Amino acid sequence: MAAISATLLPRMFLPTAFSAPRWATYYTQMFAPRILPSLSIALPSITLGIPALLGDIWESVLRAAPKKKPSHSRRRHKQMAGKALKDVNNLCKCPGCGQPKRTHRLCQDCHAAHIADIFSLATTPRAVLSASGSSTIHVHDSSDPSFPLKQSISDAHKLGCHHICASRNGRFAASAGFGGEVKIWALNQDTGEWSLKGEISGPSVKPGEVWALALSEDGSYLASTTNDGRLNVWDLVDKSLPKIREYETGSAGSGSFGMCVDLSRDGRYTASGHENGSVYIFNNDTGRILYSLPGLAKPVRAVAFSPGNSRLAAAGDAGIIALYDMKHGEHIGNLTGHSSWINSIDWSDTGEYLLSGSMDGKVKVWSIERSVCVATHSETDKALWAVRWLPKTGRSEMFCTAGANRSLSFYREATGG
Repeated sequence: MAAISATLLPRMFLPTAFSAPRWATYYTQMFAPRILPSLSIALPSITLGIPALLGDIWESVLRAAPKKKPSHSRRRHKQMAGKALKDVNNLCKCPGCGQPKRTHRLCQDCHAAHIADIFSLATTPRAVLSASGSSTIHVHDSSDPSFPLKQSISDAHKLGCHHICASRNGRFAASAGFGGEVKIWALNQDTGEWSLKGEISGPSVKPGEVWALALSEDGSYLASTTNDGRLNVWDLVDKSLPKIREYETGSAGSGSFGMCVDLSRDGRYTASGHENGSVYIFNNDTGRILYSLPGLAKPVRAVAFSPGNSRLAAAGDAGIIALYDMKHGEHIGNLTGHSSWINSIDWSDTGEYLLSGSMDGKVKVWSIERSVCVATHSETDKALWAVRWLPKTGRSEMFCTAGANRSLSFYREATGG
C-alpha cells in the first residue's frame, strides 16, 4: 500500500526552516492532554518546490520596494525644476547715457522714475505727460527716439494725481488730484515747458466732485464726472473757469459713480461710463441726453469716441470692448480676448486700430475692420492703468503704456513692438 501511494503522490519535502524544534515537540508530547486515543495513520509523502517559488517572489518584492527614501530637499529640487527666474534677454544700450536698459522702456539712469503707480497718461504732438500717486507730473519728449525726461512739475497735487488729459492741439492740459483740486496747464510755445494757467475752485469743487477728465480738441472746454453720476462741463476760455453745463444720469444725488468720460473731436457729444455698467451720450448743442446704451452689466472704466465720431467704444470689468454706432445708438459688436478688467482704451489717429490695457498687464491692438486682435504684449504681470497712442508723425504708429510697474513702455508699429 505504501508503495502504491508513493507512486501516486510526489514526495513532500519540507526544509529545515519550516520544521518545529525538538524541544517544542517534546513539550507538546508531555503536557498536551490525551483527549483522543492515539491514532496511527500512514500518510503518503509529498514533494513540492516551495523554496524556489518563494525565492522568485522575494526577489520581485526587493526590486519593487525603494532602497532609500528621497529626502525633502531632493523632492523640492524636483518640484522646482524649470521654475527658476528667467534671464532678461530683451536688453539694449541707452542712446542717451550708454547704460543697458530694457527694450521699449525708459532708461532709469537718465531720469528719476515715478515713485508710485502711474494712473494716467496724456499725449500731445511732442510730449507724453504722466501722472501718478506722487505729487509730481512728468513730461517726456516724444520727438526724441530715447524719450528723455524734459520737465518735472513738482507739487502739482499734494495727495497725488489720478487723471490727466490734454487737448489734441497740444497747447492745454488738465489734471485732477485726490484732494479734489483740478488744475489747468498751458504750454509755452517758446520754451516748450508747461505752467499753471488756472485752477477750478469754489464750493462745488471738493473730493469726489471731480473724477474723470476730458478736454475738447482746442482746449476750450473740460468735461468731468462726479461720484453721484453727474457730468459737468467747464468753460476754460473764460478766466473765471465757470461751469456751463451739468448733466444728470439719475435722480438728483443718487446716480451711479461716473468712472470715465470723453468728448467727441467735433465737440458735439459727451459720453460717460458708470459703475453700474451704464453708458450715456449727451448732445452738447441741446444739453440733453441722446442715448442710454446697453450691453455692459459691470462697471465701465473707459469710453472713447472714434476719430470720425461715428463709433463709441466702451470697456470695463466685463473684460470685453463694446462698440456702438453713433448714428442710431445701436450695439454693433464686441471685441473679446481680455481675461481681466480693461482699464483704458484709445483709438489710433486713422481709426483703424483700437488699443486696450487690462489689469493682468496685457495690452492688445485690435483691428476694427476685421474685429480681431492683431497684437498682444505682456512684458509685465502688473496692472496697466493707462494706454495711449502717440500722434502719428511718420509712416509708423507708436503707443505708450503705464501702470503699477511705475514705468513707461513704448511700442512701435500697430502690429509689433
